[in-house]
Amino acid sequence: MRQIEACQSWVVYRMTLHSGAFAGNVVCEQREWEALERARPGFHMLIRSGIETEQEAEKLARGTAGDSPSRKPPGRKVTIAQGAPTL
Repeated sequence: MRQIEACQSWVVYRMTLHSGAFAGNVVCEQREWEALERARPGFHMLIRSGIETEQEAEKLARGTAGDSPSRKPPGRKVTIAQGAPTL
């Protein structure tokens, strides 16, 4: 029978392509990050490690995309007619 390990911590890093360009933020388990670092030290940029939940890591990786939309009242649009004096 296969033993299942529970992930203890999560990592967010910025993936680097072979051309040196950044591809985006990635979420992985801490042990996966450690394997990446052993294979190519310093190639990818660590953003944050030791994150307790995958959901928290995903939200950090997406930036504000995971936040609830703010409830702002619609602004009033003000237009100035051509030739009208401005104050």
